[in-house]
Amino acid sequence: MKRIILTGGGTAGHVTPNLALIPKLKERDWEILYIGSYTGIEKKLIEDAGIEYVGISSGKLRRYFDWKNFTDPFKVIRGYFQARKIIKKFKPDVIFSKGGFVAVPVTMAAAHKKVPVVAHESDMTPGLANKLSAPNASRICCNFPETLKYLPKEKAVLTGTPIREEILTGSRERGLEFCGFEGNKPVLLVIGGSLGSVKVNNAVRSILDKLSEQFDIIHICGKGNIDEKLSNKKGYIQFEYVDKELKDLFAASDLLVSRAGANAICEILALKKPNLLIPLSQAASRGDQILNAESFEKQGYSMVLKEEDLNDESLLNAVRELYDSRDSYVEKMKSSVLSDGVMAVLNEIENAAL
Repeated sequence: MKRIILTGGGTAGHVTPNLALIPKLKERDWEILYIGSYTGIEKKLIEDAGIEYVGISSGKLRRYFDWKNFTDPFKVIRGYFQARKIIKKFKPDVIFSKGGFVAVPVTMAAAHKKVPVVAHESDMTPGLANKLSAPNASRICCNFPETLKYLPKEKAVLTGTPIREEILTGSRERGLEFCGFEGNKPVLLVIGGSLGSVKVNNAVRSILDKLSEQFDIIHICGKGNIDEKLSNKKGYIQFEYVDKELKDLFAASDLLVSRAGANAICEILALKKPNLLIPLSQAASRGDQILNAESFEKQGYSMVLKEEDLNDESLLNAVRELYDSRDSYVEKMKSSVLSDGVMAVLNEIENAAL
């Protein structure tokens, strides 16, 4: 039996590709351990998947001034030594890193212990964590052809992003029942991201009365973002986070409004759901979501509304326009050549472990 350590965390986008790989790794009798942060969203997701989880110290990697920039490096150093001990005890054949701040000390420790690392970059341009991990990786998988030019040529391979099989197996009937909807209206699913999105949440709620004239609305708003005043509003249901029932909510939905994280948009593409992307602004991120959204808009897979242009009127008009032209988006998505990366990434993992 071969052994693998999976790592990655901070947001759901750094965990879901790992979740997509786990069933296939189990089928091939791999023994799996996950290294994440102490309290990140990855902890519950991985434990719910029945995988042993070990938390380590980790520091966030920031591009802006923050006093924590002076203390977090010490957390990374501590995490590095913790990861070394875990690797020494578990003796993995390979480590798969999905990025995020927790992956940096793990990949550094892997290099010290001479354990091969396969990393994965979902976005158009590599994130800081993957840039720091790149010297320690033997292979770096990526999602977009455009990403290859940003990666070391001898390590880069285009694989696509691993997609969770279960998201494609949902039931519209179960989804409607779960939400208490009768199915008389088209369903709009709003996903603010695993950490939620205050701007998107506020914009949706400010036009809720007008939206609910045409749609039933499912709103995944992020932890701590439930608006109790709207708890009993007919045709509207809100969740902080959804796990097992998400596949049924996808199946029940006719339109999606989402941020433009790479994993999220690739799952939307696999589902062939007409979608409106509202990428994080350049001011709030490194701009990766803007590039992702522009790529999908150019290919005809998505409608895009810039966060800077987000207001009550622009959101309402965009949702209505998307619904009216939904069939054209579905047809474009059906012609996509982007593929599920599970098997391609799995092959890289197995080759690295030889």
